[in-house]
This record gives sequence, structure tokens and C-alpha cells, in this order.
Amino acid sequence: MSNTPMAANPLTRAVLEIDEYASGLGWDQPARLFALVDTARLQAEEPSLAAQLGLEDETSTTALTPIEQDEIPADRPLDEFLGTIAWPDAVVGCALTVERLMLPPSAESQVPQGLSGKKLTRWVAEHPERQEVRMTVGVLRDGARESALRLREKDAPAEVLTGPGLVPGLAEALSATFAD
Repeated sequence: MSNTPMAANPLTRAVLEIDEYASGLGWDQPARLFALVDTARLQAEEPSLAAQLGLEDETSTTALTPIEQDEIPADRPLDEFLGTIAWPDAVVGCALTVERLMLPPSAESQVPQGLSGKKLTRWVAEHPERQEVRMTVGVLRDGARESALRLREKDAPAEVLTGPGLVPGLAEALSATFAD
């Protein structure tokens, strides 16, 4: 992806590449799951797939290639779906991009007591301070994590926040897909 900024490590680059891809699809998209594979290994073991992905000229020996997986079932809770995943050894990591509504920390004290499930979701959706956010979280088998957050109201590459601890719960759920 030509507009992806150069990042210090391969996982950050992969997460930003996925964020850019998701951005190109627009908002109001379903969650998307990606396998992360070692680009050099992919070139050596699956040259035709590498060529299909436009990786035949990739020279980096540390790059990760995101490969989008089948659509995530919309009728199933995300955490339940993630609990069913088992990755083959060739997959060194995975990433997920998902859109959610978010409230600022100041709104926590305003949540009415006893709200849960659909009622809480509706309350958040109607809150005047809500913000739409796209979260892209990637993890590696070795425990490395990275996240990218993009607010809909600041939808520009320069406004994407990155960091390993931005979405710890989702990173933990993705890491669990590699547990034996």
C-alpha cells in the first residue's frame, strides 16, 4: 500500500497497511480478520500466491503480509467467533479491524445503573459525545501487539493513533487464538 507510512517494525507496518485498506473501503463495514504471514517464507513456499499478491519484488526479510480471511459471521458475537479459530504454523500473527462506538472517559459516570446488552448499546449510540472509531489490532505468536485507532471525525492517515496497548482486550482475544 503506497500511502502506508514507514513504521519502526513489521507488525506496526502491517497494522497500518490494514488500517489503510479498511479506510479505502469506507465506514460502516463489517469486522475483518487477517492472517499475518512472513513475507519471505510466503515467497519461498508459495511463489504463485506471492505473485498474486504482488509480492514477487518484495525484498524485506522482516516484512509481514496480511491475508484477509473469510467473512466473520455477523450473527455471532465476535469473542465467541474468535474462540473457534486455530491458526496453522505458517501464520505468525493475526489482525482484526472492527468499528465501534466509543465514549470519552468523562461519560462513564453518566451511564444509568442496570443497563446492559442492547439497552446499553442504544444508550451509547444516542449519547451526544459518542465517537465512531475503527480499531485495527494485530498480534504475533511471540506476544508482540500493535493497534491503530482511527476516529471517523478525524478520518485522515496523519490522525491515526498507534500503540501496543490501545485496545488490550481485543489484543488479548486475538492472542488467545494462538493458545494451544
